[in-house]
Amino acid sequence: MASPRARELRKNMTPQEVKLWSQLRKLRPQGFHFRRQAPIEGYVLDFVCYKYRLIVEADGAQHGEDKGLRRDARSDAIFRANGFHVLRFWNHEIDANLIGVVETIIARAKEHMREAS
Repeated sequence: MASPRARELRKNMTPQEVKLWSQLRKLRPQGFHFRRQAPIEGYVLDFVCYKYRLIVEADGAQHGEDKGLRRDARSDAIFRANGFHVLRFWNHEIDANLIGVVETIIARAKEHMREAS
């Protein structure tokens, strides 16, 4: 069930999230169904593929500061403990190399496909 915060974030995605979402939606015919702004364990994830337990985060500059790094480390540990793998990309990476970011996501998702088989 979507939280009010998740709904708000879906309506106000960053430009990088919009770019990435447009590419992730194209992966659905290949079996990769991503959801955007999904609430899990008290956090709202940028993107998640439940089938392959893959979380994708688009990180702005605040994630590089001490507080952001600590928060991300805590949340990533919670997600890993729940069987998820987390991929984090800086916004500038998404802007400069969107295709490379998507290729990395696909490669990691395919690894999960093999592990699940």
